[in-house]
Amino acid sequence: MVPGCPVVWIDAVGLTPRLLAHAPALAALAARGSSGPLGGVVPAVTLTAQATALTGLAPDRHGVVGNGWYRRETGEVRFWVQAQAQVEGETVEQAARAAARARGVPFTAARVFGWFAQGAPVEWMVTPKPWYGSDGSKVFGVHGRPDALAGALERALGPFPFASFWGPRAGLPSTQWIARAAATVLREHRPHFTFVYLPHLDYDLQRLGPVGAHVAPRVRELDAAAADVLDAARAVGAEVTVFSEYGLVPVARVVEPNRALRRAGLLAVRDGPFGEALEPFESAAFAVCDHQIAHVVAPDAAARARAKDLLAALPGVARVLEGAARGEVGLDHPRAGDLVLLAERDAWFAYPWWLDDARAPDYARTVDIHRKPGYDPCELFVDPALRAPGLRVARRLLAKRLGFRYRMDVVPLDASLVRGSHGLPPADPQDGPLLVSEDPAATRTVRALSDLKAHALSRLGLA
Repeated sequence: MVPGCPVVWIDAVGLTPRLLAHAPALAALAARGSSGPLGGVVPAVTLTAQATALTGLAPDRHGVVGNGWYRRETGEVRFWVQAQAQVEGETVEQAARAAARARGVPFTAARVFGWFAQGAPVEWMVTPKPWYGSDGSKVFGVHGRPDALAGALERALGPFPFASFWGPRAGLPSTQWIARAAATVLREHRPHFTFVYLPHLDYDLQRLGPVGAHVAPRVRELDAAAADVLDAARAVGAEVTVFSEYGLVPVARVVEPNRALRRAGLLAVRDGPFGEALEPFESAAFAVCDHQIAHVVAPDAAARARAKDLLAALPGVARVLEGAARGEVGLDHPRAGDLVLLAERDAWFAYPWWLDDARAPDYARTVDIHRKPGYDPCELFVDPALRAPGLRVARRLLAKRLGFRYRMDVVPLDASLVRGSHGLPPADPQDGPLLVSEDPAATRTVRALSDLKAHALSRLGLA
């Protein structure tokens, strides 16, 4: 065994110090141990925050500058890539394994829906991973390591409710399943280190905003799911640390940098049978939008100067950072945009570039997280303009069952529906990331996401 105690991380997305009072199980954990505000990262988004937690590094050192970025060597914007190899820097599991090997003691690790799953340095891993047919069809599924793990979990817990993980039906069932899967892995395999991702608060707090009567019930639902993990951790003698990646803020304004760049003649498109496609190589400037941050790709200095002046004047843009100035927010990295846009607190960046909704690409009205060159929270909604959305969905599902090609085109193009976002440091620490730990002394040393790795190694006895 490791010299210290096994450690469980619960990534409770969207939970803040202000919301902890609505989470009785986690509040009880805080009372036994410690809790407090936690410094985050910019952009305050999932992939960047998880990379910082795992490595202890800022984005300009681990290179994960957002949920997605422009791959300059291929001319592609890719979001939600799961490869561990994207993360530059040693992870907590790698550091612990090296220390354990040097001491001649065993070390094992698990990630349950932690994002960088493919190639992760762990013995047990479970992650969402659909199958894609050659005819364009998609079948939902989860993947695991070892090969038998995902199947065993689905036989024990039922199929993973993929439709509730993201999209218009996103909600509690996916988080409940993930928590129960994590509890199963803990009880059956007893990893020394386990990372569990619980996304429940991300959904309605974006749809409806982070303020209102709907918030407390959602927090209680998250808490009940987390309690399954807490019970399993207690049964195997593991110490729990709970943290969140960010807090959400109310938003009332949508900023559309790509439409502004197109009107100025800086963004190029190619029209075709499936709508207008963004042409990165032909564009003098375009924006990769990610909540309240946007990375603007503009390699040419003259075009970049034009884009900077244009975008700085857009209502809802708070700052435009260029070159070394990007280091002020930890984003002076080759993967970052040539310009980095920060939104005003009540605004967020939407990705559309088309000027006529009739020429929107066909995937714009679908849940398609990998093809869209920007984050799209409109995927959380069914288009309210549809007369009979239930009938439309039923027809698409029937076509799927009959083996026909289909497109689940029910997502609205109206970005003003979105009421919550994130990406910036909080104005008040009570509305930002949270730390809750069974270790009563944790808040003395864990002040930011970047401190979590060192704390875990210390509690494992492998520092």
